[in-house]
Amino acid sequence: MNKRGWIFLIPAAVFALLAVGFYAGLGIDPSVLPSPLIDQPAPQFALPPLPGEAQGFSSADLKGHVSLVNTFASWCAPCRAEHPVLNALAQTKRVPIYGIDYKDKEDVARAWIAQLGNPYTRIGADDGRVGIDWGVYGVPETFIVDKDGRIRYKHVGPLTEADVERTILPLVARLER
Repeated sequence: MNKRGWIFLIPAAVFALLAVGFYAGLGIDPSVLPSPLIDQPAPQFALPPLPGEAQGFSSADLKGHVSLVNTFASWCAPCRAEHPVLNALAQTKRVPIYGIDYKDKEDVARAWIAQLGNPYTRIGADDGRVGIDWGVYGVPETFIVDKDGRIRYKHVGPLTEADVERTILPLVARLER
């Protein structure tokens, strides 16, 4: 092979590296988005209530017990699909569910809750600032917060019954010990 013959190997080597990278990427779960907030204290916030609610939702509400925090919006189709799962979980009384109504029109959100049911212990109306602090990419997103107010888990996308049974409830049970 002459001195310039190795130049023809460069495209083959680049192709091989790309192929290995794409193959490795097939095993990555696209619904799992890393969060730098895992094991960190939940952000400090105080959100006003939705119209007709007596109290909003703040970081102080998360202290002393394991909690589930769910971001939602009336304009979000996956939130509507997730809502029956949240209602069923609320009926078990295994974990309090707090809601962050994300970038929503308050009167529309209130009507949405009235129509679909209210699984939330408290709901805070967020203009988007608190969602940014929580690292919300989009709604729905759900967080598990431990007794000390630290975020321990983040679920991106709508919760399913399988998610609740396989991940949420076992984690809540471990954190309650």
